[in-house]
Amino acid sequence: MSDPRGRFLKSVSLAVLCGLGAVSAAQAEFFERINTYPVYKTLPDGVDQATETVAEIISASKDGRTLAFTDSPGEAIVFVNAGNPLNIQPIGRVDLGGEPTSVAVGEKAAYAGVNTSEDYVNASGHLAVIGLDGMDVIARCDTNGQPDSVAISADGKYAAIAIENERDEDLNDGVMPQMPAGHLAIFDLDGNGAPTNCDAVRLVDLTGLAGTAPSDPEPEFVSINSRNEAVVTLQENNHLAVVDLATGKVVADFSAGVATAENVPVKKSRMSDASGSSENVPREPDAVAWIDDERFVTANEGDYEGGSRGFTIWSARGDVLFDSGNQMEHLGMSHGHYPAKRAHKKGTEPEGVAVGKFGGETLIFVNSERGNFVAVYRDTGSEPEFVQFLPTHVGPEGLLAIPERDLFLVANEVDSAEDNVRSHITLYKFGAESPAYPSVVSDMDPEKGAPIGWGAISALAADPSDANKLYAVNDSFYDDGRIYTLDISAKPARITSYTTVTGFNQERLDLEGIAVARDGGFWLASEGHPKNERGHLLLKVDADGAVQEEITLPQSLIDQQKRFSFEGVAEFEMDGQNLVAVAVQREWNDDPKGHTKIGIYNPADKSWGFVHYPLDAPKSAAGGWVGLSEIVSLGDGRFAILERDNKGGEDAAIKQVTVVSLEGITPAAHGETLPILKKRLAMDILPALAQGKGWVQDKPEGLAVTAGGRLILVTDNDGVDDAPGETQLIDLGPASRLN
Repeated sequence: MSDPRGRFLKSVSLAVLCGLGAVSAAQAEFFERINTYPVYKTLPDGVDQATETVAEIISASKDGRTLAFTDSPGEAIVFVNAGNPLNIQPIGRVDLGGEPTSVAVGEKAAYAGVNTSEDYVNASGHLAVIGLDGMDVIARCDTNGQPDSVAISADGKYAAIAIENERDEDLNDGVMPQMPAGHLAIFDLDGNGAPTNCDAVRLVDLTGLAGTAPSDPEPEFVSINSRNEAVVTLQENNHLAVVDLATGKVVADFSAGVATAENVPVKKSRMSDASGSSENVPREPDAVAWIDDERFVTANEGDYEGGSRGFTIWSARGDVLFDSGNQMEHLGMSHGHYPAKRAHKKGTEPEGVAVGKFGGETLIFVNSERGNFVAVYRDTGSEPEFVQFLPTHVGPEGLLAIPERDLFLVANEVDSAEDNVRSHITLYKFGAESPAYPSVVSDMDPEKGAPIGWGAISALAADPSDANKLYAVNDSFYDDGRIYTLDISAKPARITSYTTVTGFNQERLDLEGIAVARDGGFWLASEGHPKNERGHLLLKVDADGAVQEEITLPQSLIDQQKRFSFEGVAEFEMDGQNLVAVAVQREWNDDPKGHTKIGIYNPADKSWGFVHYPLDAPKSAAGGWVGLSEIVSLGDGRFAILERDNKGGEDAAIKQVTVVSLEGITPAAHGETLPILKKRLAMDILPALAQGKGWVQDKPEGLAVTAGGRLILVTDNDGVDDAPGETQLIDLGPASRLN
């Protein structure tokens, strides 16, 4: 067959990139997120909910109503009741006395691989058999090594475990071989699901197969088809093997080969641009799943020296039937989910795959561990069709399709209460008429042959004459400060172009505010940072992004500076003067407690005046702080202010729009007593942020009133860096709601 490399640009239309699917909504159904369940809710009463908890590999009972997942730091398998997927309830935790690496649920028992290795040389582990009736460990069967992936055959006759015996990556730079070698362990199960050879596991020797480190196979993942053939990925060896479970014989094995992803980010920089190609890279597949008895799909994450940034469909005897090339990379770029810090390594890093039949169609699910998304494809028997882009939480790991209940689940493993990131199980329901996500995508950049890369949107401004046009900027997560043009005439909104800001006098900008200037170009607010000598700047730039004027604060005020400064800018007219307002996020050293400043700049005489804005006190049980994120002129000296706390998820308490007025207020010079504005709560935006049934975003950052009078909100996804990666562009309704 023809070389599948580079097909993406030829075969995948803009509609597909935008998440509209390969066919119209009238002809297909989609998934919608219905619940995001935090794993910390499974902790016993009295245990600190900040305790690290993880959901990594997830499985379900035959009826799909009981879920089981691995919690590695807790050394437990966690069971939850998903009878009502909108109201998950914990059942209990089964302590294993070692690290659970995988779990698979059969008819009467759950089977967990448990790593008990003392070190990388003395590898050990067992299969823990957990009875579903009493949730007790009823058997522990030695696996002769450190288990990784566990799979149960559909007929309940076999449990197959990939025994990785992983290498020490710090030893000799991780170069293989490193003994002991891994293998495949097979347990034969009786009618009650109990292993009949618990004390005499059958071992399948996988040495001598791979071209890379043949003496040291490191099996990573296993999947079983209806013929009881297990396909095993040897990730670091860049190899695949198919094993007949009845005989324990390797019936096929082959190299995973190499793949190319053209026009993708590859430079070690913080940008989401197509800077080159990833050429002839070993696939090094991680997860694998059978599509049918003759074909399977791998996620080519890479580990040792590979990772081709995509997924591959194979025949059972090793023919490459399809390779995704740059599709996963371009999906990440177009949806603002590209992990730019990983561009020079493995990019979006596809890791997990799952297959399920929904609505009479076989669907393939591929996750991006670093981009925090799942790409859904329709199996066609040849080249799969992209259907939908699903946002996940941070670090999607295990995927689970439950077609009998029209459910698809993702286990998201990253958890750090300190960093405001918690592990979750995310549930999606099949049957929606159209995708709810994304709300923003980017057009293709014809010069680069790839979508316009974007993310970390930190402010919005409306075009004064075009009701369907917005402008946005990104913050300092990226190397370049950019002004994006958005077309909001349809859903999702489209980023149609961008310009890069140039001509400023410091290493990097941290753009947090944008306003359209009446005399052409834009006003930009760049947040300063005392520790890295980044100034607090008000910039006037032309339409091409070139800085025309760089305006600083009075030195007496700079002497009082703190880290959190400019967040939003608005041009307005008052008393016959054209003025510019800049919001300071939080109080500085000279501010009364609970008050921050709004600066008023007069371009005519280049003077500054200031007023105080009273911040709400934090209301979250998790503490935190409250500050400003945006300021928007409403005319006649009135402003809409975006005020928020720094908490997300269930801890989020203050996400609101207030209204203030300068009528009767004279801003004072710094050093004088500043007048205090009176604010009015105009809108609680927490319900709007929670409507997507995901982790409530902690950073609503941009607000604008369109020329048509609509109030538009946008969230900052932090460049998908220890953050979910979602960007929500939300129409909050007519701006008259603020009156």
